[in-house]
Amino acid sequence: MQNTYNYFPRQYSSVDPTFFTKSASEMQTLMSDASIILGRLSQSKQFASQVMTAAQQSDQAKVNALLKSTGIQSIVQAEYNPDRLLLKLSSAVNEVDCCILTISLRWRN
Repeated sequence: MQNTYNYFPRQYSSVDPTFFTKSASEMQTLMSDASIILGRLSQSKQFASQVMTAAQQSDQAKVNALLKSTGIQSIVQAEYNPDRLLLKLSSAVNEVDCCILTISLRWRN
């Protein structure tokens, strides 16, 4: 017995890349802000120490203030534990969440 396969071409809806391109543009901003934070952390042991100390003391407000003091424009959410710092930078287009950039940095061997 031979099976026959009937091919039915799919109908795809047309695409509108407008929101997608705006999301990509916002992601570029997030990456730029991430670069600013990473530059500051990598070039200033004093700043890195302040962030680590505030995190160790569970002083979320201080961690947030330190990260914002770098001059970034994005919304940043910091999470931390004894081994790492997790940063989530996010943005929206027309009040709709569009993109999140997550950075995980270990600070302990």
